[in-house]
Amino acid sequence: MKVCTDSCLFGAWVTEQLKDNKIATTLDIGTGTGLLSLMFAQKNTSAIDTIEIDAAAAEQAKENTLLSPWHQRINIINQSLQEFIPTHQYDFIFSNPPFFEDDLQALNIKKNKAKHSTALTLQELISFMSTHLNLNGSGAVIIPYHRLDYFQSQLNKLDFYFNKLALVKQTANHPYFRAMILFSRTKIEKYESKEIIIHDANRNYTAEFAVLLKDYYLNL
Repeated sequence: MKVCTDSCLFGAWVTEQLKDNKIATTLDIGTGTGLLSLMFAQKNTSAIDTIEIDAAAAEQAKENTLLSPWHQRINIINQSLQEFIPTHQYDFIFSNPPFFEDDLQALNIKKNKAKHSTALTLQELISFMSTHLNLNGSGAVIIPYHRLDYFQSQLNKLDFYFNKLALVKQTANHPYFRAMILFSRTKIEKYESKEIIIHDANRNYTAEFAVLLKDYYLNL
């Protein structure tokens, strides 16, 4: 399974926002290769459960986790979110969910599950977080920019509110294509919002991107 730049950016951004927080229990929904949990584990002492619906991806996540110094804190579960029944509430839940609910789907079934919400909708994701997050817990997702208003409206229905927002561009001349959101039940009238640009005019990584990813990329 390939690792996308925006997924790496999301892992680094989330970890940076919460690196000083004391988080006992974390859930990674749709872990894929286990990348986001491994990034988060580097700067937080939380115990991390991860769920992944695809058996091959879950096995790869297990292999990657076992090779890391944090494998004792990361638990890989091969199961769908709909089947998963947690034994406790979580302090933090994050997800790089299926993106393209209404877009043209690929013929490959595994790609559909990974990229399209055929196996998981945003409503199901938010509802699960509402049920299984501690009252003072927080959640984070990365979604396509064009779904930002819809996602916010669905959050608000369950009394979740944006706490931090990062809007992502490939270059300064490109439109926004991803939104990274940190949210909780705490309503902040003027939440923090910023722009992150991945590449400069020469297609090199920007200084801001490099600062976020320097602890995870070898050649920054």
